[in-house]
Amino acid sequence: QQPGAPALGERLSAVPRIVREAVSGRYAALGRGRLALLALGLAYLLSPLDLVPEAVVPLLGLADDGVVALWLAGSFLAETDRYLNWERSRPVIVEGGVRA
Repeated sequence: QQPGAPALGERLSAVPRIVREAVSGRYAALGRGRLALLALGLAYLLSPLDLVPEAVVPLLGLADDGVVALWLAGSFLAETDRYLNWERSRPVIVEGGVRA
C-alpha cells in the first residue's frame, strides 16, 4: 500500500456509497454502464457457470477467471480512489450554510 492511500477497510466501506451515488447520478465518474460491467464481472466470478470450464480445459478455464479477477481488482482500486477523492472534495452542507 502506498503512503496516504486508503486502507482496504475504507475502500470496502465506500462501495455501498459509490453504488448509491452512481445509481442516483450524483457521482457521474462511474456511469451505470460501467457499474453494470463491474456487477457482471463479479457475478461471473461467483457463478458456477464458466465460459471456459476448468473441467474441459483446466489451464484456460482458470486463466479466464484470473483475467476477470485482475480486472475487477484493478477497477476496485481505481474506482475507490477516484470516489474517495471526489467525496473528500465535495462541500459539506451543515445547518445554516455550506462549509468547504
